[in-house]
Amino acid sequence: MLCLGIESTAHTFGIGIISDKGKILANEKESFRSKHSGLKPQEAADFHLSNACKVLKRALAKAKLSIKDVDVLAFARGPGLGPCLKVGATAARTLSLLHNKPLVAVNHCVAHIEIGKLLTKAKDPVVVYVSGGNTQIIALEKNRYRIFGETLDIGIGNMLDSFGRTLGLGFPAGPILDKMYFKGKKYIELPYTVKGTDLAFAGLQTAAEKLIGKVKKEDLVYSLLQNAFAMLTEVTERALAYTERNEVLLVGGVASSRALRSTLSKMCKARNAKLFVPKQEFCVDNGAMIAWLGMLEFLHGKSTPVEKSAVKQKLRLDDTEIKW
Repeated sequence: MLCLGIESTAHTFGIGIISDKGKILANEKESFRSKHSGLKPQEAADFHLSNACKVLKRALAKAKLSIKDVDVLAFARGPGLGPCLKVGATAARTLSLLHNKPLVAVNHCVAHIEIGKLLTKAKDPVVVYVSGGNTQIIALEKNRYRIFGETLDIGIGNMLDSFGRTLGLGFPAGPILDKMYFKGKKYIELPYTVKGTDLAFAGLQTAAEKLIGKVKKEDLVYSLLQNAFAMLTEVTERALAYTERNEVLLVGGVASSRALRSTLSKMCKARNAKLFVPKQEFCVDNGAMIAWLGMLEFLHGKSTPVEKSAVKQKLRLDDTEIKW
């Protein structure tokens, strides 16, 4: 059995094709970028619309399939940016109706976790989910992914991109900041906000932005990332201790950060825990993760009627029942 998944929650339009055995046959995408501004939802949605057919054709060609060979269609219902979500949902509905294929609307956040578990073989981890709009510490409890801690204001990815934009970098700024981190040599004191297993980034960003032009930018980036990632590591360690688990799974776009991986790795080594991180291609938003969650949902009895397939911008991670 084959599932085709469509991802369009934010800056990436992706299409993946996967088998019920977890074999990824295609994972194609196009990502919106900007040299001078951040992510504007309607601009990203227009980008998705103009690239959708191209990405679909590329994915089918990569898998050496036609749309008739696909058994199930899945799309990301949410959370995400409304205009962007609607492009993926419309594409999935259209293909479903044209080719008489069952449709499955899935949770973007759960998809990140499930593709991470599939590819790394992590069994029962504490999940660190870090992306543009999300920063959450998660573990599976009684058929739901429970959120043990999360950001109280903005996602860490948004914080990094906003700071990078103020620094004069384009979108996305995260990868550039990560390289600058390793060039910094002096720590500059900045706010560090942890409340139990929750954290906050807005004050850290504001304080760092006030120092732009007053200190060496590499040192400022180093200090910003050092605080942000240390905060994440502290709450992750707290969740590990509370749940008595010995695995950490790092997922989401910011999981691509070498600096974050290094910080978490040191903590895990000290606690005799194992850190799992998918390949970079599957840390960032991608269609294969939507296809895999769609496959899991369909195999466990779920499908979505077209008339009930509306997107949900603020869909929560713990809204989805985990039946597998």
